[in-house]
Amino acid sequence: MKSSRNASAPAARPRRAGLLVLLACWAAIVADGYDVVVYGAILPSLLQEPSWGLTPGLAGLLGSAPLVGMFFGSLIGGTIADRVGRRRLLVACVVWFSLLTAACALVDSPLTFALLRFLAGLGLGGVLPVASAITAEFLPARYRNLVYAVMFSGFPIGGIAAALLGIAVIPTFGWRAMFVLALVPALVVVPLVLRHVPESVGVLRRRGDDAQADAVALRFGLAVQPVATASAGSAAEPASALSLFTGRRAVATACFLVTSFLCLFMIYGVNTWLPQIMRQAGFSLGGALSFLFAFNIGAVVGTILVALIADRLGSRGVLIGTFTLGALCVLGMSLNPPSAVMYVLIGLTGIGTIGSQAFILALVSKTYPATIAAPAMGWTLGVGRLGSVAAPIALGLLIGAGAGIGNSFLALAGAGLAAAVLTLLIPRRITADDRRPALDQTGQANKPVT
Repeated sequence: MKSSRNASAPAARPRRAGLLVLLACWAAIVADGYDVVVYGAILPSLLQEPSWGLTPGLAGLLGSAPLVGMFFGSLIGGTIADRVGRRRLLVACVVWFSLLTAACALVDSPLTFALLRFLAGLGLGGVLPVASAITAEFLPARYRNLVYAVMFSGFPIGGIAAALLGIAVIPTFGWRAMFVLALVPALVVVPLVLRHVPESVGVLRRRGDDAQADAVALRFGLAVQPVATASAGSAAEPASALSLFTGRRAVATACFLVTSFLCLFMIYGVNTWLPQIMRQAGFSLGGALSFLFAFNIGAVVGTILVALIADRLGSRGVLIGTFTLGALCVLGMSLNPPSAVMYVLIGLTGIGTIGSQAFILALVSKTYPATIAAPAMGWTLGVGRLGSVAAPIALGLLIGAGAGIGNSFLALAGAGLAAAVLTLLIPRRITADDRRPALDQTGQANKPVT
């Protein structure tokens, strides 16, 4: 019995270390989610700001400002992460967007507000691809769907925080106080990352710090490469993002980019305009924000439950199912059902949108080799951000033109159905070089992509 306990202790340490990495990355995504969703929470108040004179179309443009920044932030962050260091870049992104979002509390014009939101978006865009690459390295591949579901649950939890704080804070302190609260992540998340997230083993080897790389590998139960092998392999320069667009990788990359675009179109369309759509349907501000809460809580609980199935059945089939679920639920919402049914549909839509994004990232991490994991994440999320840019503008124009609630939801449902079809087209294998099985943290070959 004593030897059994001693044998299990070393195995428990990597698991604990990996869970602490997951916790730190999850906290960063919570902050990311709050900063993105906060605009939807304050939008009804912002439209009533007397000196700003916002129309729905202009409000949609303001909502897209940080998303444009996130487009560039995702591309840049995913590309440079392995050059400047994943850990260092994650800390820099959190500090950057926290300070610039908090500065929005001081603005007195839509133009200044848009500029600060754009600049904050540069940091916001870098968080998710870097955090995704970190978790892919330090947590077991066989639990990849569950890991990404848990990590990505931070985004809707940040949205829940924005909705609940909006209900409590805005009536008393006004919308500006919601941006002051954005300073909290810099005070909480940064210490967590600095304490529990190590630098990537590959980055350490490229810096010539083989002793530290070996120590990190041992701490997390990763295979320790001989120095000669490391210098010839992982210590080489990071793979170029251009390698995503060669051979059959190009087909997979194109499918991932468009699918991510459509998924983020749905997510940001709902998060930005759902409170205002519900206000137009006759609900109070608190009632409208409660729908935003239902959307995000459905995403948190449902996505984690579905991830347990995905790790058994494979990401691809589950991803097709969640996209279809999201589209059907949005179609049901367009029929303006009773409030109780609407809450259920909105909760399930959270699984079909935010949940789908988590499973896209899991499938990306399984499809590409580890050497281009960060660029693959960055490009998938970066081009996907164009969908998040388009959604507030497109729905703002629809609502401003008097298209009605039904047509606004139909646009989102169409995006979900198209994404389900594209998921079917993602190649199961890419190039001959990539068919060699990668090793997970136990040294076992990963299963083929499913």
